[in-house]
Amino acid sequence: MRDGGLWCYDSQDPKCGPSHWKEIASGCGGQNQSPINIDRRKVRRDWSLDEILFEGYDQAPPGRWRLMNNGDEVKMTLDGASAAEQINITRGGLRDTYRALQFHFHWGDLKRNGSEHYIDGIQYPMELHIVHMNIKYKTVSEAKQHPNGLAVLSFLFKIADTDNTNYNTIVASLRNISRAGEYVDMASTFSLSNLLPSLASLSKYYRYKGSLTTPNCDEAVIWTVFEEQIPISRSQLNIFVDVTYFKSSAGTPQKMINNFRPLQLLGGRTVYASRDATISCGSSLVANLLLPLLLSSLIGQFSGSS
Repeated sequence: MRDGGLWCYDSQDPKCGPSHWKEIASGCGGQNQSPINIDRRKVRRDWSLDEILFEGYDQAPPGRWRLMNNGDEVKMTLDGASAAEQINITRGGLRDTYRALQFHFHWGDLKRNGSEHYIDGIQYPMELHIVHMNIKYKTVSEAKQHPNGLAVLSFLFKIADTDNTNYNTIVASLRNISRAGEYVDMASTFSLSNLLPSLASLSKYYRYKGSLTTPNCDEAVIWTVFEEQIPISRSQLNIFVDVTYFKSSAGTPQKMINNFRPLQLLGGRTVYASRDATISCGSSLVANLLLPLLLSSLIGQFSGSS
């Protein structure tokens, strides 16, 4: 969600890259910033994080999808507010209803992965963000003023041997939006659920409070990072890298690569795991659990031999 003044990624110019964002948008230096590394040895189980209810995700919405190169990322929106109002999320620990606004992608380059969030220190090839706004607020600007104003669903990608045919329409359209400001309107012949992992896997996710990952980095986001990855072929991913370009005020346009923000400190925040998500036991925890059993066994052996 573009905001702020003159900012860029390091792949464009380190002088206006992420380490300088707080100079143009003070919020980017906040204490609850995103993205983060999700260390599954340190997450806390929250049994109230049940399945999210996806409303309208399984239907092709009325109107058209608009795929756009906004100069920083590839973004998809629905043409018409009435169409977007039919796509909502509720439950899953969310106290309000959130309406879908848009979705966009972050990626690396031909040699480097480019997800914004990491899981257990691993960065993935690409990341999809589906941005939603709390319906209790009238505008996005108003929503950004509240810690529960936005809800972003994050999906990580993995490389598959074959193309993900559900992404064929988007990938094929990228060549028509190679330059900043270009867009293409497409008939809404597919639903959002077609782009996601299976519904059965969506009960496995991680939840934390954070920020938008571009200036002004508003700390208004309830993040949900899903455990199951979306498959995409290397050739499909390479098209994102090869045919899109950043905005350019002068000189030769630069390829849109590595458009991700570096990891931010977790600080005093807690990352919660849904009731079905994977939690990794830390080595110290395992030791604390096993040591009493081992001592009990040894004491029993000595008692039996005396």
